[in-house]
Amino acid sequence: MDKKLVTVTAGVIEYQGKILIAQRRKDKSLGGLWEFPGGKIEEGETCPQTLKREIKEEFDIDITVGDYVWEHTYEYPTFTLKMYVYRATWDGAGEIHICDHEQYRFVSLDEMKDFEFAGADIPVIEFLKQH
Repeated sequence: MDKKLVTVTAGVIEYQGKILIAQRRKDKSLGGLWEFPGGKIEEGETCPQTLKREIKEEFDIDITVGDYVWEHTYEYPTFTLKMYVYRATWDGAGEIHICDHEQYRFVSLDEMKDFEFAGADIPVIEFLKQH
């Protein structure tokens, strides 16, 4: 039986030289692991629209979506994830209110080694380090 394909957009969201990462809620799939925020693409949405909507829903902030970075497919045991990654920025306006994560941090690329990331996000870190 084929695994379900889940298509998402994730953001490398920068603020004051650091990148936003978030810890998945412990009661959700891949709970407790860290990720680049984003979410599932809804029918009729572009990737940048998805990213802006998801960040507004999950963090209550507005971002500016920039350049497309990369895409890849990752095989989890029960589903396949196709991830489109975009750069984005937050200008610091408003206050972050998390509703779908345990916590968030702004970290440097080097500091990411101190966090346990979801499997699909690890190749993104490696890609960013190389580019």
